[in-house]
Amino acid sequence: MPNLKVKPSGTHGRVTHVTPENAGWTYVGFDLHRMKPGETVSGETGDREVCLVWVTGKGKASAGTKDFGTLGGRMNPFEGAPHALYIPMESTWSVTAETDLELAVCSAPGGGTYQAKEIPPGTHPQVTRGKGTNVRYVNNIMPEDDSSAHSLLVVEVITPGGHTSSYPPHKHDQDDLPNESFLEETYYHRLNPPQAFAFQRVYTDDRSLDEAMALEDGDVTLVPSYHPCAACHGYDLYYLNVMAGPQRIWKFHNAAEHEWLLKA
Repeated sequence: MPNLKVKPSGTHGRVTHVTPENAGWTYVGFDLHRMKPGETVSGETGDREVCLVWVTGKGKASAGTKDFGTLGGRMNPFEGAPHALYIPMESTWSVTAETDLELAVCSAPGGGTYQAKEIPPGTHPQVTRGKGTNVRYVNNIMPEDDSSAHSLLVVEVITPGGHTSSYPPHKHDQDDLPNESFLEETYYHRLNPPQAFAFQRVYTDDRSLDEAMALEDGDVTLVPSYHPCAACHGYDLYYLNVMAGPQRIWKFHNAAEHEWLLKA
């Protein structure tokens, strides 16, 4: 497995490029583009499907022969739910920035006869998870029950300062349904205010993998097993999750020694 933390390569253009090949896995890809007004980014999906997420800013979008007009609007990822656009395999897409635009390109193997579609803010209601200092706020973009994709699962989470998230530690690294599904996953992290740092630990039961990372604004992490996060006091943590595996089912396993926290 390569380095689990991927730093942005700059401040403009495609600053993050995660592929199954460079991540050392099979399913998930993630690109992050930082664009200026008037700039265009485009792509061909080939045998993969894509979910574009307007992390910040506005831009005109098209997929195949369909013009979706201007999408986006929030200028900060902590300001409400995002606009997104699903694009199936064997299609083309294009986005032209109308403001400074931060565009995430989430990808996974395609299949089926799915159609391109806009996913407006509020398509899925925000969900509050946890209690006490484990509370976090979830914006589902492409959850498993939306029947909108072959393999992609996409979600945003806001973790308030001083809180934990993806906690108690859980994993989904075994193809063992109905107990656990196999899903690769990336986290794209943003922090508010941006000079902050947060923490994430990625580890396995036998500790053959055990890495603790200090995260800064714009970092991406690869999370093949347990992956809890912690936001420091005074700084909120945003992350955009991309998941995919052999089946589009999110079934996770909690670390047994920490499961008592769910009853506390």
